[in-house]
Parts: sequence; C-alpha cells; structure tokens
Amino acid sequence: MIGVEGLAKARGDVPVLVDVSLRAREGEVMAIVGPSGGGKSTLLRCLNGLEVFDAGAVEIAAHRMRPGPHPPRLLEAVRRDVGMVFQQFNLFPHLTVLENVSLGPRVVARLPVAEARARALAQLDRVGLAAFAASRPATLSGGQQQRVAIARALALAPRVMLFDEPTSALDPAMSAEVMETIVALARAGQTMVVVTHDHAFARRAATQVVELVAGRITRTGPPADILGP
Repeated sequence: MIGVEGLAKARGDVPVLVDVSLRAREGEVMAIVGPSGGGKSTLLRCLNGLEVFDAGAVEIAAHRMRPGPHPPRLLEAVRRDVGMVFQQFNLFPHLTVLENVSLGPRVVARLPVAEARARALAQLDRVGLAAFAASRPATLSGGQQQRVAIARALALAPRVMLFDEPTSALDPAMSAEVMETIVALARAGQTMVVVTHDHAFARRAATQVVELVAGRITRTGPPADILGP
C-alpha cells in the first residue's frame, strides 16, 4: 500500500530527508517516532503530495509520485485515496459539523447532497459524534474537533490515513479520546501512518515503528524492538 524508495529532500543546502526507504502493507499501522525537527512531518507531507521532493519515489494507494512538481490530476487522485489529519483541526468555523464532514464527498467525490450527508453522518457516528452534527466547531472541545477532522478524512473512504501528531494540541484527557478513535481504526484494518511522540500509543496500535533522526531512518521494526516492552 505504501512504498518509499530513496526519498531525499533539502531546503536550500540543509538536508531534511536523506535516502528514506520504507514499506507498509494494506492494514498495517506505521508509527513514525523520533526527536522534533527530524523530518517526520515533512516525510508525511511527501506521502500525500503536499511537499515535492528532490530524489527517490513515493508509491501510495497505487499512485506513484516522482521528484519535482506533481501533475494536478495525480494530486487529485492522491487526495481521494489518502486522508490526512493535521495537528490543528482546520475545521470551517462557519459550517456545522455535518457540513464540514460532508464537504469533501460533495466537492471532491461529487456525490449528491443526500448521499454526501448520509456518508458524513455514518463517519460521525463511527467517531461517536453523530449527536453533534448540527453544532458549530467552536462549541466542541478540542478532542471532539479532532475527531470531527478524522471523520472528515474518513468520509472520502481513503485507502490510507495519515496523522501528523494528532494529539499534540490537546490536553491528556482529550488526547486519550482521540487516540482511542485511532486505535479503533487500526483494529478495523485501516492502513495508517501516524507521526507521534506517544510511545504508549505506538506500542498499542502500530504493527511497525520507524525511528527518524536528522532526516534518516535509524531503526525500524516491531514496536517492542524499537520502543521496548
């Protein structure tokens, strides 16, 4: 489902990613760990085409990206098949929760309004927030808003989900509820890549852990081998 070969990226003369190669099969959960500034978020953004890279190749959900700018048609296909959840929730404040989640199916997948709303409600129910469909984001807690962001990404039925430190902006209680949602997705067989500093979560949900330090993969393997029991 995911194959990265010799990925390299620099900002000016400063290398950000150096010869990064990794693979994940369908249904696997890859946790990317390592110190801040090590290139974890950049790697994730290369996986969904938000960043161009200088060398190597990325194949994700059967879409292959090469160095340099990506063709718009390729990026559109990647956006349909690869969901992304960021550190910040990025919900539209003037839309209801249901409108936020149904927007992607309407605009990207071009579904009829009724079908898009039905799909959005199903995903809100999946993350335990169907009762808040008519609410505005500002009335929800941070943990609830992040779960709405997860539902929004799931509404396009992505083959792969990417999470960039999804709990870094949350307090411990809110962080726990979001992690429970992600663990449930893992148990349901969703292919995922999660950038995280939460080693307890990685031990619990990941099938493999990749350690990235100064843009290089230093270790990769099962959680117990990388993070300890």
